[in-house]
Amino acid sequence: MRPLHHMPRDTARAVQVVLTDIDDTLTDDGRLGAAAYSALERLQAAGLIVVPITGRPAGWCDQIARMWPVDAVVGENGAFYFRYDREKRAMIRRFFKSEPERAADRERLAGLRDVILAQVPGAGLSADQAYREADLAIDFREDVPALPPEDVRRIKVLFEQAGAQAKISSIHVNGWFGDWDKLTMTRLLLAEAFNMDLDALASRIVFAGDSPNDAPMFAFFPHAVGVANVLDFAGELEAEPAWVTPSRGGAGFVELAELLLLARRD
Repeated sequence: MRPLHHMPRDTARAVQVVLTDIDDTLTDDGRLGAAAYSALERLQAAGLIVVPITGRPAGWCDQIARMWPVDAVVGENGAFYFRYDREKRAMIRRFFKSEPERAADRERLAGLRDVILAQVPGAGLSADQAYREADLAIDFREDVPALPPEDVRRIKVLFEQAGAQAKISSIHVNGWFGDWDKLTMTRLLLAEAFNMDLDALASRIVFAGDSPNDAPMFAFFPHAVGVANVLDFAGELEAEPAWVTPSRGGAGFVELAELLLLARRD
């Protein structure tokens, strides 16, 4: 991971798309600050495509797609993308699985929820679970006292033993039955909504993240950026970002935005 200010100016100037995690990348202690929100707005106003890529639920993503200065949102770690057509005043919802498939998965996840909560004392059901369509989020530090790393890993193992995929974020362990991840749905979104070939344009896309569930994105994008708190997961990441910001959380994202905007003004 190299310091962000070492990114070549030509590389920054060529960026067309900014993808970003939300929790602890845009936010600080669970809150979205004015500076980070303004950075999203300024990036979009400068002509960049801006897309949050998050583990947060469908209910939240509907609001984000409608009200934030973004072009679309990928949610529940890649279970879907939502894109709001402002001219038609219509929400486009693209899920990886059909509604009957998601309903069947939710029944399986409900049983797995009970197993995990019984076997990992102190873990909790995420407060946003009621607004989810496709995954199960187990809270290990958002609204419960922080669990030790070995308990967090135990949650992931229990998901995997049941045949589910599982990813650790900065606050939750998310599990689901299906072959998607953040990168898979991002590929679909860019192809279907923007007629963009992800493989051909990877060097013109920046992804910003902070935690282990961002590893597929860190691995794929040659100019992925970690905000400084990604260093908290040193040794735990399956793949590391190419660049790291000086500051943590939202302030780190603002530093990335400033670098991209400055390069476009040159």
